[in-house]
Amino acid sequence: MERRRSLRILLLCSIVSLVPLGDVSYAQVSPAIQRGAYVFHAAGGCSCHTDVPNKGPLMAGWRALTTPFGVIYSTNITPDLKTGIGQWSDADFVRAMTQGIGPHGKRYFPVFPYTSFTRMSAGDLLDLKAYLFSLPPIERPNRAPELRFPFGWRFGIRFWKWRYFQPGTFQPDASQSPEWNRGAYLATALGHCAECHTPRTWLGGLQTSMAYAGAVDGPEGEAAPNITPDETTGIGRWSTPDIVWFLETGFKPDGDDTQGLMSEQIEHGYRHLKEEDLQAIAAYLQTLKPIQHRIVKPEKAP
Repeated sequence: MERRRSLRILLLCSIVSLVPLGDVSYAQVSPAIQRGAYVFHAAGGCSCHTDVPNKGPLMAGWRALTTPFGVIYSTNITPDLKTGIGQWSDADFVRAMTQGIGPHGKRYFPVFPYTSFTRMSAGDLLDLKAYLFSLPPIERPNRAPELRFPFGWRFGIRFWKWRYFQPGTFQPDASQSPEWNRGAYLATALGHCAECHTPRTWLGGLQTSMAYAGAVDGPEGEAAPNITPDETTGIGRWSTPDIVWFLETGFKPDGDDTQGLMSEQIEHGYRHLKEEDLQAIAAYLQTLKPIQHRIVKPEKAP
C-alpha cells in the first residue's frame, strides 16, 4: 500500500509539473469561477465539447459523437456572442442544463446528458456558467447532426422525454452517510456516469434495471465497462484505493490503463478532484446492485 501511494504521489507530481499556470494567478480568479472550475472537472471536463481527435479549440464543439441513430456534433459552449453561449442568461443556461431546451425553445437531443445534469444544484449550475464564461470566446458555428430518418426530427424529443426523462434536483438519502450522498451526487448529477455505463433501449433510453452494468454502444462507438460491484464482470474486487487511484491516473489495479473518452475525462476532469470526493464516489459505486454483465464489443465487418 505504501509503495502504491508513493508511486501515486510521484506520478501526480509529474503530471502537475506539465500543466502551465498561465499569466493570471489562481487567487485573482473570482470565487464563483473557482467553484465553477471544480464543477467543470467533476463533470469530466466536458470533454465532448472539445474536438480532441482533430485538435479543435477548447469547448468550441464539432466533436463527432457516433450513436446508433447517426452522428451528432457537439456544440460550441464558449462565450462567443455569435456562435457560442455568450448571450445566454442564467435562466437560459439552467433551462438548457436541466430541461434540454435552448434559449429559443430548441430541444436538444439527449446525447447531451441533461437527463443527468437536471440533478445539479442551482449553485453548481451558476458557478459552472461563470467558469465557462471566463474561457476565451471562439467563433465557430455549430454543425448540424447527421441522423437517420426519422431520428433527426426534433419534435419527437418531447415524446422521448415523456417516456424517459425524469427532471428534478438530487435529493439526499437520509438513510445514507454524508459521504455516500456526496458520492451519489457526484456520480449521478455531475459525473453523469450512467449515461455511458448503462445499456440503452432501441429508442435510446436508459435501461434502469441494468444501471451501470456497462454498454456496447457508448459515445463515439466506444464500449463502456460494467462498474457495478459484481466480482466477475464488474469492479467488485476493486478496493476504495483502487477506484481512487483509477480516477486520479487512469490506471487499473492490474496495471492496465484506460483509453478513449474515459482517459480524457480523467485527464481533464476527475484527477483534479479532492481525494475525499473521489473516495465518496467509490463509496457510492460500491453500494450499487451487483449485475453480472460482461461487455463484449462486436467486431466490425471487414
